[in-house]
Amino acid sequence: MGTYLIVGAGAIGTVVAEQLAEQGHAVRLLSRRGTGPEHALIERVAGDASEPATVARHAQGTDAIFNCANPPYHRWPTDWPPIANAILAGAETSHSNLVTLNNLYAYGPPAGPMTPHDPLSADYEKAQVRATMWHDAKRAHDEGRVKATEVRASDFIGPRSQSYLGLLIPRILAGKSCQVIGDADAPHSWNFTEDVARTLVTCAQDDRSWGRAWHAPANPPRSVRQAIDDIARLTGTTNVKITKVPTLALHVLGLFNTDVRELPKTLYQFQAPFVIDDSETRSTFGLEPTPWDDVLTSTIAYYSKD
Repeated sequence: MGTYLIVGAGAIGTVVAEQLAEQGHAVRLLSRRGTGPEHALIERVAGDASEPATVARHAQGTDAIFNCANPPYHRWPTDWPPIANAILAGAETSHSNLVTLNNLYAYGPPAGPMTPHDPLSADYEKAQVRATMWHDAKRAHDEGRVKATEVRASDFIGPRSQSYLGLLIPRILAGKSCQVIGDADAPHSWNFTEDVARTLVTCAQDDRSWGRAWHAPANPPRSVRQAIDDIARLTGTTNVKITKVPTLALHVLGLFNTDVRELPKTLYQFQAPFVIDDSETRSTFGLEPTPWDDVLTSTIAYYSKD
């Protein structure tokens, strides 16, 4: 069995740790507060992932490092570079492989279904930060300094994720109206947290993954309206009203909230079709998404807890 270091104990890092432990592997889960699931094979470690010495120390003797960190959204430009650099350096010095979790921001507004081979051409700062992380890892891979791969996913849905759809579930259960951004009828890809973690674990254990990016498998796209209707159907809720948040309101709210302030730059993801092509992940690794109703049932159960 192997030994793995996971940086980040959020919605994905936690599930990656659980899946690896279930396979019998030893796991070191590094986060600022040392949180994570309790399991005999999971060692929870408190530390600062932006400190190269900290990452290097915990990376020793590992087969791979999973970068599942998630700095505060408004601090990506300042917090991501030192974290990504420390993790990449830790992989090199420990001769560990590197598996990074990423999103779809770096592609920019798509002209059709996004593939892992599309150029990372987004022109706003937060997307460029994520693109630079992959370019640096890919350069290290091409130069033979480390084996690296990246798994990209769309908006999460699932337990622990604090996802866009998940946060609407309590309102749907209460029969209250749901305020949404963008076009409620635009097709959209959603990735179940368990499927994202499973893709990361698979890529870490399959030599075909190295040197390129992969898309986590997703169910056929569902618009926000369709997803809300699906949740309402499964919870027996009727007549859920959907209203749109005016773009001007986002600008006003952004004056007081740093996260909302960034939404206009990424609003294109909900104003037009935002769909991923995961065909290579399916054909190469045999991975399939968890059925949509099962995804929603699991997510509803999590967000329905008292």
